[in-house]
Amino acid sequence: MIKIDSPRGRLALMVAHCAGMVDLVALPLWVGTLMGHYRFDPQQAGGLATLFLAAAVVASVLLAPMFGRLPRRAIAVLGFGSSAVAFFMASTLHDFAGMALAHAVAGLASGAALSVTHGTIARGGNPHRLFAIVGMALGVFAVAFFAIVPPLLGKIGGPALFQAFATVMAVAALVALLAFPQVEGGENASRTNTPPAPLPKAVWFGIVGIAGMGLVQAMTFAFLERVGHAREFGTAAVTGVLVTLSIVNLFPAALAAVLEKRWNARSVMLTGPVLQALLVALIMQSTVFAPYAAAAAVFAAVMIFTHTFAFGLLARLEPSGRALAATPAMMMTGAAIGPILGGTLVKFFGYGSLALAAALIAVIAVFCFSRLPAQASARAEGAVA
Repeated sequence: MIKIDSPRGRLALMVAHCAGMVDLVALPLWVGTLMGHYRFDPQQAGGLATLFLAAAVVASVLLAPMFGRLPRRAIAVLGFGSSAVAFFMASTLHDFAGMALAHAVAGLASGAALSVTHGTIARGGNPHRLFAIVGMALGVFAVAFFAIVPPLLGKIGGPALFQAFATVMAVAALVALLAFPQVEGGENASRTNTPPAPLPKAVWFGIVGIAGMGLVQAMTFAFLERVGHAREFGTAAVTGVLVTLSIVNLFPAALAAVLEKRWNARSVMLTGPVLQALLVALIMQSTVFAPYAAAAAVFAAVMIFTHTFAFGLLARLEPSGRALAATPAMMMTGAAIGPILGGTLVKFFGYGSLALAAALIAVIAVFCFSRLPAQASARAEGAVA
């Protein structure tokens, strides 16, 4: 049996996390490609990304309550494999209806695989540290992605993006087949005749807060490249910002691991949405390149850093893995709404409207995180701070 905290198990979870969270890396290039290469308007481009993310949410919501009874390795393999096929099909299409179907299928499949991945991470010996490790892997993946894919887009055109996605998913399926870990005691260790206990109240507040941050992340990130072009900063400069962002993303998860015992998780989570909203204001309202570039470069890092602390805290509050098997739903409920909401706001009110929306959502997220306990020593704690 391959254990979660073994080298092979960690490697498989790292690869699976990178594939399943590809939107966190590629969303600006994704929406930018749909607009620039396929000539979809902001609402259509955002809508396609939203279809992928919404389908991932559906898969996660359906599977998370059954996490303890699922054949996790099989779902990871079939999920990533099916997503690879769907993305390859997308690379052969140019019409909106066909692209929409391919995005929906890819989202359902990769969402299912990511759900069992995150539920498995939550069952590790130290979920905070393990989530930080897979987060560091995502940072390395982001650097490689932006080193390889943009030049291919320039040479091949839009299909190169979806071919790259298909390759990533296929690799994840293969690695999952060879090394996806099992929870101690086997796939069926959690099967009992006793109904699972309800999730603690605090966990629900955490879920809503993370979804809010995911909404701001996707709403802004989807149009980070486009706003740079709209401000006429130049293709080379905007591409340089995306590359810098990917390099910066190497560090927040590692920093979160180092600070795990030194910084209070609830305090980090209360600060994250505020900082995120301030960065959105700089990105979307700056007419000067330097503030835009500085804010954009660290924007995703705020989400990665905050979410690592949130993952560890929620894993202590709800140790069965059910809540964190729903991590794709937490992240992608907001993320699914983000591109279409952002596209609609941009289409009718301009890029500056995203800053106001981010501020309003930040207020809700801060309120939700304020309801979490300062400490989560009791594994099933339901108290509200």
